[in-house]
Amino acid sequence: MKGFFLQTLQLGLKSLLLHRMRAGLAALGIFIGTTTVIWLVAMGEGVSYQAQQQIKDLGATNIIARSIEPNAGDNGDENSRVKTYGLLRADYRRMLSNIPNIRRAIPMRELRREIRVKDHTADAKLVGCTVDYLELNKLTIDRGRWLHDRDQGENVVVLAAETAQRLFPYENPIGQAVWVGSDVYVVIGQTKPRAASAAIGGSLEARDYKLDAYIPLDTLRQRIGDFVMTRTPGSFTGEVVELSQITLTVDNIEDVDETAAIVETLLSMFHETEDYAVVIPKELLRQVARTRAMFNALLVVIAGISLLVGGIGIMNIMLATVTERTREIGIRRALGATRQHIIQQFLTETIVLTVSGGLLGVLFGLMCGPLFRGLRTGLTMLSPDLVPPIIHTFEPRIAPWSVALSLVISLGVGLLFGVYPARQAAYMDPIEALRHE
Repeated sequence: MKGFFLQTLQLGLKSLLLHRMRAGLAALGIFIGTTTVIWLVAMGEGVSYQAQQQIKDLGATNIIARSIEPNAGDNGDENSRVKTYGLLRADYRRMLSNIPNIRRAIPMRELRREIRVKDHTADAKLVGCTVDYLELNKLTIDRGRWLHDRDQGENVVVLAAETAQRLFPYENPIGQAVWVGSDVYVVIGQTKPRAASAAIGGSLEARDYKLDAYIPLDTLRQRIGDFVMTRTPGSFTGEVVELSQITLTVDNIEDVDETAAIVETLLSMFHETEDYAVVIPKELLRQVARTRAMFNALLVVIAGISLLVGGIGIMNIMLATVTERTREIGIRRALGATRQHIIQQFLTETIVLTVSGGLLGVLFGLMCGPLFRGLRTGLTMLSPDLVPPIIHTFEPRIAPWSVALSLVISLGVGLLFGVYPARQAAYMDPIEALRHE
């Protein structure tokens, strides 16, 4: 059996070598199809990855716990002028110690305060935060610097762009002193203007960064405290809130729902009233899933069409080969070759063409990254305006499954499109074949 297979393979190779140009063109179709699948999948994976990263940057891996003022009567005393509610610093510590897959946890406290300097004032949102708040909210420093860990407890402030413009319309605010209530703060930095973030469905609220002022969280606690009093004509009301919000970031989108459930459980165990809300960016998570599904469907269609064209070329070549070799088929049948032998011979030739074309296509397909980078560099050197800015950060991503898939499909195409010509040859009338000129 082994000897027969080797003999069939040898005969098939000999037949192909007699028509090198035709065999090469037939294999070229599979080569192009396989290379196209790997390259387009790599490009698609690169675009998909870039799109998913942009979605993640919007906060798709964040879990946000917020303080919510309970309805009247929910905290025990309807007539109390001072309400105590919301997230606690102890909640923050429990989250850090009980949730293992947290990459980053950022507490913050915010309240409205008037900031004064000389004859200028700004009704700003005073935000007590930590160092990671800058990266979380995609803020960038325009002048000076951002908060450091060593600033905790110090009277320093970073102003948002419009806050700085209102307080210091004609001078550099860095190093200047501003008043917040009865306390003096030194301005150490100013952020660049940042567009307000739009609300996303019911999971993420809009956020405006124009009139912000950022101070260390420990400083806000020491200078202002948890108790905030609001005066109205003839009366006052107050509230005690330790933290306004805790934002947790996980590495994988798949962990968001599970982590949010753990946060809900921890908070419910230590809060008698529901004075908190846990929100996750569900719309962003669904968008990630839709993006992946869209690209996967596109790539499957591309793979099918590319290799289908190559398979049709193989069938066309093999049908022409059967016609040319009619007399040879007749002689082999007359010498005792069975129909099965004829089918095996032509299938062997087809598989040799498709596998050789497929392997060469895989080797060339793996060069996608270097060739793309080389072409990008060449175009940039020729004329920088030819390459859009987004292309400078784009990288193809070879998907291992696309390499295996292209090989499997190329082999399948060889078998599928080689069966019909092989059967045509095998079921030819031997007498008519011998008469063929």
